[in-house]
Amino acid sequence: MPLEVTVIPCLDDNYGYLLHETTENVWAVVDVPDAAPLRAAIDAAGGKLDLILITHHHADHIQGVAELVEAYGAKTVGHGADAARLPALDVTVSEGDMVSVGAEQARIVDVSGHTIGHIAYCFEGAKKAFTADSLMALGCGRVFEGTYLQMWESLKKLLALSPETLVYSGHNYGAANGRFALSIEPGNEALQARIAGIAQADEAGTPIVPVLLAEELATNPFLRPDSREIQERLELVGADAGAIFAEIRKRKDNF
Repeated sequence: MPLEVTVIPCLDDNYGYLLHETTENVWAVVDVPDAAPLRAAIDAAGGKLDLILITHHHADHIQGVAELVEAYGAKTVGHGADAARLPALDVTVSEGDMVSVGAEQARIVDVSGHTIGHIAYCFEGAKKAFTADSLMALGCGRVFEGTYLQMWESLKKLLALSPETLVYSGHNYGAANGRFALSIEPGNEALQARIAGIAQADEAGTPIVPVLLAEELATNPFLRPDSREIQERLELVGADAGAIFAEIRKRKDNF
């Protein structure tokens, strides 16, 4: 497999990622919630780091960047429009740009909503997407800076990826997301099975990521405004998908 990914649990519930493109022996990380666990993984793998791919400006995704740059001389990549809130960037990108990690290429997708300037790195050839706090495991990020409609439009971009894409998101909020999802779609058997799987993973101390996009489509309420059961629960049968998404997000905020 030319693009290998190691999931690195960080802080209380964050995930960082160590990527290895094996053809050209290029190493990268996606976000640095905490330098120590990522340094341990990098050093165990040989102590090489070429790139740091930054998704958005929140401290629990960037606070370890400077330490990794100093330790390994890695180049930083991030959204140019949000450069003022990010660590110093060596490469600035925006929607539609491509970033090379060795022989693999990531398409930059602007997924603003959680923050303005949030980006996802979509390796469509490798069928891997690093979505941080936009599309999350069984959820989506709280809308802090954008609008509900903007967040829905961002998620729609990710919905266009192959269903076989593995989604690597920024946090383990799976148990809480599952409880909420069950409150608005209790009849979804795939959801019930996924919640049980998340509980088993948490019990074993193993990551709940990555997840196939196909599984998110079948279980994640934020991607399911067309679900008849959800529409009936929200009393929004036949409403616009964006309006249904907004109501789901508002209910999750107050759940």
